[in-house]
Amino acid sequence: MIKGGVPIGRVFGIPIRLHYSWFFIFALITWALATSYFPLTHPTWTQGMSVAAGLITSLLFFGSVVFHELMHSRVALAQGMTVQSITLFILGGVSQITEEPKQAKDEFRMAFAGPLSSLVLGGVFWGIGLWTANTNQFISAVALWVGYINIILGIFNLIPGFPLDGGRVLRSLIWWRNQNLQSATRIASNIGRGIGYLGIFGGIWLIFTGNWWNGIWFALIGWFLESAAAGSYRQLMLQDMLQGHTAGEIMTRDCLAVSPDITVERLVNENILTTGRRCFPVVAGNRLEGLVTLDNVRSVPRDRWPTAILKETMTTLDHLKSVGPNESLSNVLKIMTESDINQVPVVQDSNVIGMVSRDNLLNFINLQSSVRA
Repeated sequence: MIKGGVPIGRVFGIPIRLHYSWFFIFALITWALATSYFPLTHPTWTQGMSVAAGLITSLLFFGSVVFHELMHSRVALAQGMTVQSITLFILGGVSQITEEPKQAKDEFRMAFAGPLSSLVLGGVFWGIGLWTANTNQFISAVALWVGYINIILGIFNLIPGFPLDGGRVLRSLIWWRNQNLQSATRIASNIGRGIGYLGIFGGIWLIFTGNWWNGIWFALIGWFLESAAAGSYRQLMLQDMLQGHTAGEIMTRDCLAVSPDITVERLVNENILTTGRRCFPVVAGNRLEGLVTLDNVRSVPRDRWPTAILKETMTTLDHLKSVGPNESLSNVLKIMTESDINQVPVVQDSNVIGMVSRDNLLNFINLQSSVRA
């Protein structure tokens, strides 16, 4: 999952973000178009026209990538799935969908929607480019490039290398055939890794033959595809390990509750340093008020520890992520990942009965791996 980035708005309720690496590739593509492509294909243009064409073309290209990802997301939303965000980064875009499709046909529809949208968009832009060729050279040049790159994007994504769209289409067909998602994912992932290695070795070969630019890109895309394919299979295996197990099975039950009125210094000296624990439920009477963690402690300047009380520094109940004892471990992991937190309190009848930490989950996963080995 691509984390971080600059939010730029929402479409269909889905947050759109620009990863920090996007700014580099946007500037690089704009520079290449403005200083090389347009001056070579249209030598009569002024420098200002080439720069303007480069900027507009880059914006339309990345708008096309957003459109591609939105089509994936719209299909996912229609199937009742949750789309956390769409992020543009150095190698394109990614829809952060927090769960796997329930059926093979759902996977097929969701995966095929992206390349189909790129091919349709490419045809539309190409049509505009041809239609305006004799009336507006500027619009025609921009539209033809955007049309061409969308068609390339659509074809590239149909490569049967998981987790590219084509690889997901392949997985859906294998899944439909053998009715086994894990087996289908393993096969599609291995094919994806193989294609990734081809990209890496092909890139290295191009570099040694003097084609540095294309070689680096081929190797980078191959490395990304191999890593993503392996990671996708590991993620599915992880979900399989957690299937059927609940928070109540692995939670730490002896939670040490603290009062909201004690100071940060007292918490550190009497609780954190003596027990080695990293988080504590904050309870007033029998009522859960919030949770205080090491991150909360670190956010308080050292000179304020003797006077700052936990009520002022804790994560309050309305911002607290909690689960019940029967919550599946796969959902607990999803909550931790999406919220970027290291522990989740287990609450029953408004009382904290336990705590699930990232360490609890990792120990459980390691134990499951050892048993299955």
